[in-house]
Amino acid sequence: MKRSKWSFEEQASFLKMIGELLIRGYPLAEALDSVTYHLPKNRKLEILECHYGLKEGNPFYLMLQKLNFNEHVIGYVYFAEQHGSLAMAFLEASKMMQRRAKDFSRIKKLISYPLFLVLTTILLFFFVQKYLLPQFSSLFTSMKLKANFFTKAIYTAGEALPLLVLLFILILILALLYYFLAFKKLTLIEQKQQIMRIPIAASLFRLFYSHYFSVQLGFLLEGGLSINESLSLFEQNEDQPFYREVGMEMARQLKTGEKLEDILSNYCFFERELALVVKHGQDNGKLPQELLFFAVQCMNSLEDRVESLMKKIQPVLYGFIGLLIISMYLAVLLPMFHLMNEI
Repeated sequence: MKRSKWSFEEQASFLKMIGELLIRGYPLAEALDSVTYHLPKNRKLEILECHYGLKEGNPFYLMLQKLNFNEHVIGYVYFAEQHGSLAMAFLEASKMMQRRAKDFSRIKKLISYPLFLVLTTILLFFFVQKYLLPQFSSLFTSMKLKANFFTKAIYTAGEALPLLVLLFILILILALLYYFLAFKKLTLIEQKQQIMRIPIAASLFRLFYSHYFSVQLGFLLEGGLSINESLSLFEQNEDQPFYREVGMEMARQLKTGEKLEDILSNYCFFERELALVVKHGQDNGKLPQELLFFAVQCMNSLEDRVESLMKKIQPVLYGFIGLLIISMYLAVLLPMFHLMNEI
């Protein structure tokens, strides 16, 4: 049977139910059984397969992998099965997916209506520029009248648009060539360092990477593992190659005698405060709690910045659309007023 992909909302709801049942003392297998009563038929069959997989001794994160769950959710479960805090990890993963679903919904609403307006405005623009304004221009020429500013602006924009489209296609081709010929050949750490050069997006990615690394390392340390043991688990996580590479690199540098906070401060894809938090946590003996608290702050900051970014983008989009519509409106009306004055 063909699997349909689980939406962010479905993943969040499923993880939340499992986490709440685990907190109440349910074993994982029994929690899965209970959750199936609240799922649609096609999902029940998939969870039944997971149940059989667990009985055969397979780890739960592999079951989620077969269900095509989000890679970060799988990472949460992978680490949770190592440190034992399954319930908390499920609930944290659920919160992350709920936030992601919320942000995705906002972005969809932000883009869909303005995009519809932009496409409609472009069609209207071509109609005015190709069919309506030439009629006025020929009439102006016969009556020896000069075209107004807005008419000239519409003509200029119409002539410039094909050049802008060609420029966009050229930039896209160059970007693809760079991606396949250079970017893909870099290590994953080097790739993230390149991404950190992108304005605006860099700060969002930095918060997300810092949150994820902090919460996973915090849970592992809270479960009684040492820093070296925790990093070795990062190394074994084949489902997340980036964090695996980070774990390997950090473990190698720790063996040479470098301090963890110094290593973290050299990674531009982590917040600078992460190194300070680690040093402070090691000094006061509460590193797991400090990391988990810092992870919460990162997620809150990420949500605030996404919200702020959306509030800035929307007025710009509507302003651009409004300016284009007013320009076309005046380009059509002003010639009519000129003609009426001449008559």
